[in-house]
Amino acid sequence: MTNEVRVVKPEQRDASTAQTPGMLRAEGCGGATVGTQHIWVGHVTVNQGVRSGAHHHGEVESVIYVVSGHARFRYGDNLEHSVDAEPGDFVFVPPYLVHQEVNASDETPVLAVVARSSLDNVVVNVDLPAEIQEA
Repeated sequence: MTNEVRVVKPEQRDASTAQTPGMLRAEGCGGATVGTQHIWVGHVTVNQGVRSGAHHHGEVESVIYVVSGHARFRYGDNLEHSVDAEPGDFVFVPPYLVHQEVNASDETPVLAVVARSSLDNVVVNVDLPAEIQEA
């Protein structure tokens, strides 16, 4: 653990964190970048027209702050529920909840900041039939 304030520039983010098809996650402050002991915070981009693969985050709680774009979160064992979020919204994703991020816009990416209750960015990709993930 360090005893100094650290600034992590965009080019210093660590993209070697777990990934889900259709998304790009990069650690801003976590074990790899600043040696955190209890939290992971990162930046997520969902490009235009992209829907992520179905996934969950194990026992980890997640909070997502939408910076720009409009995101849809599909969730449930078969992604049967959905909520929409826009800039300024916080989204809470409970442990083990299967979900998918969707950017319905063909013009602008969704940019978000994600905080997790873990040192690691836990990502468990879930294999659901294509017709469910593409609905």
